[in-house]
Amino acid sequence: MYFLCLFALSILSTSHAASIVSRSQSRPLPPRSSSLGPVNDLTISNKMIAPDGFMRSTSLAGGTFPGPLIKAYKGDHFAINVVNELRDQDMFLSTSVHWHGLFQNGTNYVDGVSFVTQCPISQNDSFLHQFEANNQAGTYWYHSHYSSQTCDGLRGPLVIYDPHDPYRHLYDVDDENTVITLADWYHIVSPILNHIIGVSANSTLINGLGRYTGGPMSDLAVVNVEYRKRYRLRLVGMSCNPSFLFSIDGHNLTVIEADGVLTEPLLVDSLQIFAGQRYSVILNANKPVANYWIRALPSTANSTFNGGLNSAILRYNGAPDADPTSNQTKSVMPLLEQNLHTFFNPGAPGIPEYGKADINLRIVANNIGGVYYMNGVRYRPPTVPVLLQIMSGAQQATDLMPDGSVIVLESNKVVELTMVTGGFGGPHPIHLHGHAFDVVQSAGANATFNYKNPVRRDVASSGIQGQQLVIRWVTDNSGPWFLHCHIDWHLDAGFAIVMAENPTGAHNHLGKVPNSWENLCPIYNSLTESQLGGVNSLGKAANITSLLLPG
Repeated sequence: MYFLCLFALSILSTSHAASIVSRSQSRPLPPRSSSLGPVNDLTISNKMIAPDGFMRSTSLAGGTFPGPLIKAYKGDHFAINVVNELRDQDMFLSTSVHWHGLFQNGTNYVDGVSFVTQCPISQNDSFLHQFEANNQAGTYWYHSHYSSQTCDGLRGPLVIYDPHDPYRHLYDVDDENTVITLADWYHIVSPILNHIIGVSANSTLINGLGRYTGGPMSDLAVVNVEYRKRYRLRLVGMSCNPSFLFSIDGHNLTVIEADGVLTEPLLVDSLQIFAGQRYSVILNANKPVANYWIRALPSTANSTFNGGLNSAILRYNGAPDADPTSNQTKSVMPLLEQNLHTFFNPGAPGIPEYGKADINLRIVANNIGGVYYMNGVRYRPPTVPVLLQIMSGAQQATDLMPDGSVIVLESNKVVELTMVTGGFGGPHPIHLHGHAFDVVQSAGANATFNYKNPVRRDVASSGIQGQQLVIRWVTDNSGPWFLHCHIDWHLDAGFAIVMAENPTGAHNHLGKVPNSWENLCPIYNSLTESQLGGVNSLGKAANITSLLLPG
């Protein structure tokens, strides 16, 4: 009966849909005139937009979807003031912004995770995020970390360019126009969808454009290239749920980066990109001048490319303003994560043998009635942020809320985590804040252990039922760090846990936290239910389906 309900839900307006092709509506994207530097205001507000032809109210950063590209150079200081101007009471009125992939070493309090590192930023308030990215350079992104607000539109790319990139000789172009965002899109606001089991998107947006079944022939994105030039495409997986199988007809791609960490070059013809993951790939524009389909097939059931669904256009200069006639060929060189190897300082920390780290953890994630449990415990956000608890004197796991969802780790230890997927709902993209981890065993039927030169990244798939993911990192970043599934609906349904690294050293490691951070909680805690937004979302969800999550 449960799966019959899932099927019924899939044909509602929340179901994934692709598009109707338009031979006259595809258009090149204008240059990103709204890009921001690392010192700036980032205003969060509501706006009516129709990126796939369906008009809806959204919660956006900088008034665009995706949000403005935040550009920085290696070594830049960041000072981003997030200003909350949200007004639409059908959606959440508070917010927070997470800088995905940036370690925040020494600045855990600006990691942007509601109820873990801070209280949310209330309506008409603001919070200045000041931090250093130290030696980090690569492809990142930012998004809301307040419930599922990301899915209402608050997500955008962030790139830190390295003037001394060791792979600079491999490409000619790496600019604002070679950032490609992949996102799912919903026609129903996230506070309502939070209550529904088995939510799927209405459309796929590539660089903010797409179509949905039965909708108008809305624009498709066009990426322009010049014959014989080489392009560093920065692929950003901004999905709330599905992974995307990315390819460009007739072109191979050379992977050189995964999640902000350079890899040894690897030639592929397709990449599966999970929610939260990023890749840099080099495209050699050496094919005949023409139009070619860019494809991002979501993992949602029954997705196709019929009529240009889930697609954008690669257009060579001189090609006609028309839809491609290119055909997709069978992938013979798909990206396999275990074939990626870190370029700088390869090798996982600790003794190169399974179970021989200083701290060995095993977490089994199960789904019961749509709710997720980590080792039998459903994560529920605490009323007091974990960092505030630590700064107020709580040090032991038994003292920290939420009960059973905090693991305390000693300082400067090698941690090996085995993540096991139980039940349905996988594969789950697992993200750890505050670190890049070594994937010593990728999830998969034939995956082997690799301690010598595994890929190092911050999001990895835990696989399907019965499979496992094994990762290692060093606890050199004192503070509470969120570990969770990056499918927003799964996170909101309990798929998370907090890794509290060296709580006793947090005061010294973080120093004096800003007064503005301390003021966030009193303001947020004074809000009434109507001031939080998402009013009567449960009742509205019940009008759509009876397949609802338990309270």
